[in-house]
Amino acid sequence: FEVAYGDLSVKMGHFFTLIGYEVVGATGNFFYSHSYTMYNSEPFTHTGVLAQYNASDDLTLYGGYVMGWDSGFEDNGDSFLGGYSYNLSEDMNYVNQFVIGRFGEGANNEVGYMSSQILTTTLSDRLTHVLWVDILDTDGTGRVRERQTFDVNTFLLYSLNDKLVWGNRLEWYNIDKGVYGVTDGRSDIYAFTTGLNYSPNGNMIFRPEVRWDWDKDNVAGNELGSSQTTFGTDMIFTF
Repeated sequence: FEVAYGDLSVKMGHFFTLIGYEVVGATGNFFYSHSYTMYNSEPFTHTGVLAQYNASDDLTLYGGYVMGWDSGFEDNGDSFLGGYSYNLSEDMNYVNQFVIGRFGEGANNEVGYMSSQILTTTLSDRLTHVLWVDILDTDGTGRVRERQTFDVNTFLLYSLNDKLVWGNRLEWYNIDKGVYGVTDGRSDIYAFTTGLNYSPNGNMIFRPEVRWDWDKDNVAGNELGSSQTTFGTDMIFTF
């Protein structure tokens, strides 16, 4: 549940994470597929308490306590979840989000921090650019699970008309440890996705896309080992 008074609101219970540019709900994403970054290096949900304070028209602050990552109502960790969103100008917004602490227990027991930074720039009435950088570091903790990744995603979204938007996403996913079996050393995965969002009316959207993945160390399980090409599409109807 959520309560609010003036510029302050407090959410309690089980809720979607505020970390990252891509979100769990399909209606909040441009592409049908997800990045390696979101799937491997970010939480999906939290259980706990999160406060949001609108400090000004340009600045919003977040902070709270959560029981790790992707847990139910059991004690699956102890973490601080927070960050801020700041409008640098009328056309530029910067978001810094982070979670620090113990993320899990048992086979997923790890301690460290994860930070996500997002810069969204409106370049023109039709063109929007997004730069999204993530850092995850639980390496050197001696826990059951240790991960160390650095990820860069860049998006270009161009409105062809009121109903059709063309989007491009380029990702560099760097693994130092703990993902796809990488235990020591560097592995780089690249992915480029291009696709359309077509909205014939206010309740329906079609999202066809083509995606190319390159993985020089053959760790991600691509179709051809080092690469693959995929096509995907879906339709979302909201009511």
